[in-house]
Amino acid sequence: MLRLKPVMFRKYCLLIGIIMTTFGAVAKDADTKPSAADQLGWQLAIHAYTFKEFTVFECINKTAALGIKYMSLSGGVILKGTNRVTTVELSDKDAQAIRDAATAKGIKLVNIGVVQLPPDEAQSRKVFEFAKKMGIDTLVAEPVPEALDLVEKLCIEYNIKVGIHDHPKPSRYWNPDTVLEAVKGRTKLMGSCADTGHWKRSGLDPVECLKKLDGRVICLHFKDLVPAESDPESPVPKKKGQALQMHDVPWGTGQCKVREMMAELKRQNFKGAYCVEYEYHWENSMPEIAKCAQFWNGVCEDLVAGR
Repeated sequence: MLRLKPVMFRKYCLLIGIIMTTFGAVAKDADTKPSAADQLGWQLAIHAYTFKEFTVFECINKTAALGIKYMSLSGGVILKGTNRVTTVELSDKDAQAIRDAATAKGIKLVNIGVVQLPPDEAQSRKVFEFAKKMGIDTLVAEPVPEALDLVEKLCIEYNIKVGIHDHPKPSRYWNPDTVLEAVKGRTKLMGSCADTGHWKRSGLDPVECLKKLDGRVICLHFKDLVPAESDPESPVPKKKGQALQMHDVPWGTGQCKVREMMAELKRQNFKGAYCVEYEYHWENSMPEIAKCAQFWNGVCEDLVAGR
């Protein structure tokens, strides 16, 4: 058996201590280093409408199972059974139950919508009060022009943002020009909730739409789509008016130029949530959403690395 002299033994112990301290520091740094998305100031969130066939609590569980830490509530949710209720009209008890369930899974609620913000101050104020109670700083809505002054007033009073959402044409805000007109000269708390898929359905280029909205994008309902005819065995619900018939696919495999959209948002120094609103294969969309998340995280890494 090798016996070390006392001096050598002390040196040996010191060396081992240095090595362990160094490796411990490296491991700790790896654990605490912010992700590429964090460095960009972006959050990947599940929009609850993606799991509209399930209760909001099942939605929270599915979001957690996907490893996603953020979620947005839709305008209506199912608490149990199949009965859908308006989110902003939930009782304090039910609202707290949702908050508690999300917190227990390590999930942060980032926005609510689409909500109604009418010109009636009492009704719109109720929506802002609900967001405040839920600890949510962003509402998604499609307010009529007559409500815009009131919306601006409440945004400033509550310090809560409102993202104006686009549905496909012929809806009011199908074109980003109408969103820009609505927020022109108003507080930066008002801007766009950019539904990239609906732009594509309206025959618009999502990248060019984002360029128009430079500095006014508050959050996104992020999508990648292909024409519905590409999968005739899986029909999609028809959209109103002149909108193209398209359906969701894993990000990076469709026609919405996902990588280019993300690069444009980085150029704009956008900070906020990309909400997954996957409106296809409603009962079993999780494998496809997992692919979306994998692609999104990969692009985030590329953008941070300058690739």
